[in-house]
Amino acid sequence: MNQKLENLLQLALQTPEETRVRTEDLNIGFDGRTRTWEVIVKYHGSLDILEVLNVRVEYLIAGYALLTVPEGLVEAVAELEQIEYVEKPKRFFYEVIGPTEDSCIQQLSRRDLSLSGRGILVAVADSGIDYRLPEFRNTDGSTRIRFLWDQTLQPGGEERRPPEGFGIGVEYDSRQINAALAEENPQRQFELLPTVDTSGHGTAVAGIAAGSSSGYIGVAPEAELLIVKLGLPEAGSFPRTTEIMRAVTWAVRKALELQMPLAMNLSFGNSYGAHDGSSLLERFLDNAAEIGRTVICVGSGNEGASAGHLAGRIGENERRADIELTVAEYETGLNIQLWKNYSDIYRIRLRSPGGQESELPISIEGGKYTLRLEQTEILVYIGEPTPYAAAQEIYLDLIPIGRPYINSGVWTVRLEAVKSVTGRYYFYLPGGAARSSTTGFYRPTPDVTLTIPSTAAKVITVGAYDSTYQSYADFSGRGYADTERTIGVVTAGIAKPDLVAPGVGVPAPDIYGSYLPVTGTSFSAPIVTGSAALLMEWGIVRGNDPFLYGEKVKAYLRAGAQPLRGETQYPNERVGWGRLCVEESLPR
Repeated sequence: MNQKLENLLQLALQTPEETRVRTEDLNIGFDGRTRTWEVIVKYHGSLDILEVLNVRVEYLIAGYALLTVPEGLVEAVAELEQIEYVEKPKRFFYEVIGPTEDSCIQQLSRRDLSLSGRGILVAVADSGIDYRLPEFRNTDGSTRIRFLWDQTLQPGGEERRPPEGFGIGVEYDSRQINAALAEENPQRQFELLPTVDTSGHGTAVAGIAAGSSSGYIGVAPEAELLIVKLGLPEAGSFPRTTEIMRAVTWAVRKALELQMPLAMNLSFGNSYGAHDGSSLLERFLDNAAEIGRTVICVGSGNEGASAGHLAGRIGENERRADIELTVAEYETGLNIQLWKNYSDIYRIRLRSPGGQESELPISIEGGKYTLRLEQTEILVYIGEPTPYAAAQEIYLDLIPIGRPYINSGVWTVRLEAVKSVTGRYYFYLPGGAARSSTTGFYRPTPDVTLTIPSTAAKVITVGAYDSTYQSYADFSGRGYADTERTIGVVTAGIAKPDLVAPGVGVPAPDIYGSYLPVTGTSFSAPIVTGSAALLMEWGIVRGNDPFLYGEKVKAYLRAGAQPLRGETQYPNERVGWGRLCVEESLPR
């Protein structure tokens, strides 16, 4: 077992491709045409030696890089002294289920009528943008987008190049965008700038954060925009960790190049991981947030009421726990994560809906174990702590055998304590967007349902509330209320989320030129991103506080947060320090 490789990557490398493609996650990062793996690495020194191994390197920031490695060389590359840790990409899902009226933004405008985000870059990495809409143009019709990087386009020719240092997509600057806008013929516009936001998600997010037109005003209507249309490696797929890390690196570099403060929005997440800040993506975002004058805002996710998490404890009197989950019909696959303290040793038995049972080995050489219950094959990986993570993971991947679907009904995981020190256990299923709405735990735990990467320490984690009723939105990912949690950032005293913003029925521009109400933490996050831009304009651009960026913006927003109906203690796991109120977040 190579301790430099994360558990999921080790399981993928030990699993034949014909089996991996039948799972939800194991084959993500593998390109069957080129027979290569795309992986994320933390490294030190130089990676020039990889050239002789035919490994492509994309350097990111803060000692991170993306490698494209021939499938037979992944473990050899990991053995290099310069490589500290290696992870495979994960899929991320958009967090979908008057922004200015419910966050004290209009009150702030009355204090300073010209505060509008001028001089600040707002970066949105999402599904793209409809650059033609008036919300993203100046009064003279020119674009407010400084740069647009479409990761899905194929480079070619002088006017279709990827950004410097990257090998995918095409970057356009404001000159090229304005040239397309000057064309009256839509076909000619598309030829000059063939980028399309097919879902409208990114257009809505950008509009909420920084839109401006006669019919709609976003939070920071005079901020300049950096837009990334995230790459979709497969048709009908979702962005991966690697596309997001490229986007963040690009935005931070642009801000340094332009010498402008940056507020960046990330409205997506997933449920794979210990939720403790230990993954490379979480650590990467912590590092990125400390480069230049940067603030990164991330939605807390929509998993609060999805029944995808269960936590518990095996105590002195009760040495056994039965964890039951229902699997809906027509589920093509499902993975189950168990995270626990390495000091605790549990005997684990798995029972299928038809009553077949099997006991998992407590440990096994290489970590991988395979069993079969009814018409379902279960890939088991028994992990070890790594240099980057103290928690132990036991990963179960359910795959159908001889039929399209795994066995539906009630599956039971029984834990029996062999050695109980903390007795704690934490189960996670894939996010609600990746499974049936009726697949979930019978007695779920709503706490610690933040999606990754909103679990990163240095980002501003944004939950959602219903501004109509002034109450917490039950779908919003909850954070850390479990004071006895024995793995993760809770033990370091970090509380999440940081605050909540309106996330139910938020009006936003759509790709058809109208406005629709949208719901989800995807749309809470850009309200806070735009608000961060306003604070940074007041502090940095106006000279009131040249150090108003990074953790200081978070501190100001927390300090100005206001109480919410039904919440009596702050911070708490549902709403953090309270609801966003920008006016109260600035010194008087």
